[in-house]
Amino acid sequence: MMNYYHNTEGFTLIELLVVMSIVAVLTSIAVPQFKSYREKSYDTRARSDLRSVAIAEEAYFLESEKYLSCSNRECENLPGIAGLSEGVTLQITVTDIDFTGTSSHSRGSGRVFRWDSARGGMQN
Repeated sequence: MMNYYHNTEGFTLIELLVVMSIVAVLTSIAVPQFKSYREKSYDTRARSDLRSVAIAEEAYFLESEKYLSCSNRECENLPGIAGLSEGVTLQITVTDIDFTGTSSHSRGSGRVFRWDSARGGMQN
């Protein structure tokens, strides 16, 4: 007479498929949230860089009574700017009495931040 060994330990195929389905659902929820968090962090970098450049512009104006127009890496030449974030696009446009600036990040949400010194600072 043949004696078959029957192992009853372990998981069934159905149990494994249920667990995999649950993991797939959780992943489909988490990945878009993660993308949103990353975009917000890049937007925060763009906003922070614009604020830093605006403060440096005001400091420069106090010393020389004029503003400096600059874009992107040129803005690092302003006194007090140690360096700007990679991927940030900056544009500072000046007049005799005020300046405006815009910034955005290439990997951000596409939001453009605006600074207007005549209107008191950050506009969005």
